[in-house]
Amino acid sequence: MRKGTVRRLVCAAACLLLCGACAPRDARTGTASAVSASIPDGYPYQTEPLYAYRDGKRIFGEITIPQGAGEKMPAVIFSHGFGGTHAAGTQYAQALARRGYVVYCFDFCGGSPSSQSDGSTLEMSLFTQREDLEAVLSMVQELEYVDRDNLFLLGTSQGGAVSAVTAARHTEQIRGMMLLYPAFVMVDDANARFQSVEEIPAVSSLMGMYVGRAYFAALLDYDIYGDIAAYDRDVLLIHGDADSLVPLAGSQRAQKAYPSAELKVIPGAGHGFYGADAQQAIDWMDEYLQSHRTR
Repeated sequence: MRKGTVRRLVCAAACLLLCGACAPRDARTGTASAVSASIPDGYPYQTEPLYAYRDGKRIFGEITIPQGAGEKMPAVIFSHGFGGTHAAGTQYAQALARRGYVVYCFDFCGGSPSSQSDGSTLEMSLFTQREDLEAVLSMVQELEYVDRDNLFLLGTSQGGAVSAVTAARHTEQIRGMMLLYPAFVMVDDANARFQSVEEIPAVSSLMGMYVGRAYFAALLDYDIYGDIAAYDRDVLLIHGDADSLVPLAGSQRAQKAYPSAELKVIPGAGHGFYGADAQQAIDWMDEYLQSHRTR
């Protein structure tokens, strides 16, 4: 079964990388995207570049700021998946900004060949990405227009796994978390490929992208479900039941691992949400945020 999982990952490579590269892009000021058109009276917003820094590396991102939503606003930090960029979060940033949330989308260091952040894909791992997200979290907390008591994480695919392991170390700082088709299966896949660090080559090709030894070595014998369970606040999981790249079973297992988690399933949805599926996910996230933010 593990070999089958690896084959699924390889076969889905082109689709995954294409999804990351072709995320919808609207005008950078105030134009509603298709998925946010259902709230015509939402806040206008401004999108601008903003950098964070970690160990001498520059992390590129874009921050979307609602206009007229208050002096201190709740914030959402979006983490993209394997081979993606900040652009994968555009549809969510625009929709949530129109609902009054500051949203920061960034490129992981070495997250893809298209990343505008420093670093090589050969250096990247789950844990270097956790360090990136921690640096971003610290930066966003200090923004004068952000309500630091209402900080939320949003991650897709591998970015969902990164968000989960980061939240486990920062429970008091992170008010809530929304994980869309989180790729906890990356640990199983690494252990299916390699039995020891010595077996891992210096460079491997994974889903159309080259990664270094550190990518797999960090995952061998790692209990990701035991780790993420340290986050004891409410978690929202959203997954499609037709996801052949990251099976629904991973989110079902995470729901059991978390002290408090809700799993929403989108019938027929695969890896990545678009159109009506994206709108459904946004509506669920809006309900979650409204019920979990402090007033």
